This record gives sequence, structure tokens and C-alpha cells, in this order.
Amino acid sequence: MLREINDRAAIEVLLREGPLTRAELELAIGLSKPATAQLITRLEQDNLVMKAGVRGGGRGPRAQLWAANGSLAFVAAVDLTPHVADFVVADVAGIVLAEYQVPLPVHEGADVVGTFGEALSHVARTAGITRDQLAHVVIGAQGAFDPRTGLLSSAPHIPGWLGFDVPQKLSDELGVDVLIENDVNLVAVEEMSAGKAQDVDDFVMVWLSEGVGGAVVIGRRLLRGATGGGGEIDWMRVPDAATVDTGDVWPEAGARFGNLVDSPAVCRLAAAHGIQAETAWDAVGQAGTDHPFLADLARRVAGGIANLVAVADPQLVLLCGDTSRAGGEDFAALVERKLHELVLPRTPVGCASVQGNAVRAGALQSALATTREDVFGVVTPTLLGSRRPEAGRTRPAPSPPE
Repeated sequence: MLREINDRAAIEVLLREGPLTRAELELAIGLSKPATAQLITRLEQDNLVMKAGVRGGGRGPRAQLWAANGSLAFVAAVDLTPHVADFVVADVAGIVLAEYQVPLPVHEGADVVGTFGEALSHVARTAGITRDQLAHVVIGAQGAFDPRTGLLSSAPHIPGWLGFDVPQKLSDELGVDVLIENDVNLVAVEEMSAGKAQDVDDFVMVWLSEGVGGAVVIGRRLLRGATGGGGEIDWMRVPDAATVDTGDVWPEAGARFGNLVDSPAVCRLAAAHGIQAETAWDAVGQAGTDHPFLADLARRVAGGIANLVAVADPQLVLLCGDTSRAGGEDFAALVERKLHELVLPRTPVGCASVQGNAVRAGALQSALATTREDVFGVVTPTLLGSRRPEAGRTRPAPSPPE
């Protein structure tokens, strides 16, 4: 048992750090030189690790590098949007082998499964493998995924993907294991893996772009909710009498948060302050740090975040999406000040730090976590619960998609 524990610890270090020398691995896992040498020999014989070149330099001898055997399995990750599907294929060690961006039809009646399968086959061939060699595929989508039924909801922008068990149909017809996940949840996964939330147990993410989304992480687990709607803050109601002039309020029920901070609403707010822009991020980019428009927008954002903070009391709130990036840390600080006027906790607010396509990166982390558990027995604590819950899965009669 101790030998198995040490073997897994060594593989986990190699997956996290990349190729290491025997001496570096020895230091990382705390074994003696003979024990580490025996461990490496054992893992090489089992084809779990492989030689990965040498580390030279200086006057001393070159040291052999060892790495986890990435060729044991392959995964794919996809950021699915109405405009483009962004694919990546990597080996189980996390080495990216191919990337591919292509517009896919998302309208009602489109052959979404067939066109998705063709794109997946293309990127797999580019990576030098076949589609059926993919052990796991994770798709990030702008909607709520119900794990009980496999249905997407709150996704009118991709109507062709509504009304059927998405992961089951893709898995059955494409012959690969497919999981679909909310895009902001995947941004949270990446932020836990490589961003500001690496050492944070409880945090909230708020996505501000064309639309609005959120993710809640408690105890380093995503709060998905009973029907996959955890973090769907778009429909949250917030009082905001100042929005009456822009027509964004329903006095009898309060304003829908998404109707206050999505791109069209932000553009209307900017216009009321004399700023003309086609997108929210353009409007934020035009405004100076002290512009009253940003203060009003920060108050709207803080009004929604206050509800989350009052319930979850997180250690951190992170803003992400195009609008948040345009405002940067200055806007996050302004939201923080407005938030602290509304709630007792002094929760810090910052901008997500992960660069590039964080949705796709989070999908890749999720796919790797599941596959590494299968191949190496290595469990990634931050991504526990990423598997699709097959056991006890119910299939109630599907309700009409929104």
C-alpha cells in the first residue's frame, strides 16, 4: 500500500511540475535516493513514466529527466459559443497537441451532433490521433446543464442544442465520453487550477459580457445545484430605482440582474451619461476611472453580488468576462467599495487572472482530472465532482426548454 501511495505521489508531482530529474523527484516526494530510483524503475516498467531528455548546463554531468507518459490517453476540450467552437486536444500529461476554431451551426433543426463530430475528428487528426482515441471530452456552454436529464436550459442563443440529452447523445453517436458544463463554472475551475483562487476554499465568480453568468465554489467544489442552476445569477432580482429611466426595472418584483448588467443594459446606462458605445466593454473602455458612469455600473454589479455574499459569505469575489476585463482592477476596486456599503462582510473583489480562453482551459483541466483518475489513479481535489453523476440518474419527462 505504501508503495502504491508513493507511486501516485510521484506521478502527481510529474503531472503538476512537468519533467523532473531523479534528485528533484526525490526532494519533492521525500524518499531516499535508493527508494526513488526503485520507484522510477517500477513506474517505467509499468509504462507510466518515460525518459524525457536530459538537463544539462554547467560543468557537471547531465541529468536524466523523467515525465508522466502522456501517450496513455488523450482528451479534448471545447468552448462552444454561438459564434465559434474553440477546440483543443491534449495528451493526459497536459501537452497540447492541436487547436482548432470553427463556426458551428447552432440554429434549431441543425445537425449539431454531426457537425460537432466532424470538427472533433478534424482536430483529433491534426493531433495525430483518431477520434475514438479520445478518453474524455468536456464542452463548455453558455447555459445551465441539468445532470439529471442531460438538458441544457437558459441557452436561447444555441437553440439547436436544446431539447435533448446532450452528453448522452454525443457520447452514443460519436463513440467518446462527453461531458457538458456551464462556461463560467469552467472559468472557476481554471481559476482554482492556475489563477487567484488556487489557495481559496470559498469564492464567487461573476461573468459580465454580452450576457451575465456566475459560479459559486464552496469548499473547493462547484455548487451546481439540484438541477444544474447553481450560480445562474442572471435571473436574480435586485432593487434598483435608478434604472427606471432606462426602462430596466419591474417595480413589483425588482429588476432582473441580467437586465441591469448585460451588454445592452450597460450601453443604455452609458448613453444616459453621454457615452455612445456598441458594447459594454467599449463603453467601459471609453470612461475614465472617475467617470460617474462607472460608479453607477459598479453599484448595479455590487447590488447583485451583495445577495451572493449575504448567502455564501465567500473569501473572494472575482469578476471575469469582456466588461470586467475592460474595467480591470480599478473597476473591481470600485465594485468592492460599493459592495461594502451594502453588506457586513469585507469581501475583497478582484479580476480573474487567467489569460486567454479560460472556458476552454477550464474544460481541459476538467477533462484531464477525470482521465488522470482513470489512468493513474490520481485524484485532483479541486475538481472533485467533475464526473457526470450516472448513478441514480433520473429521467423525468423533459420540460420545454427556455
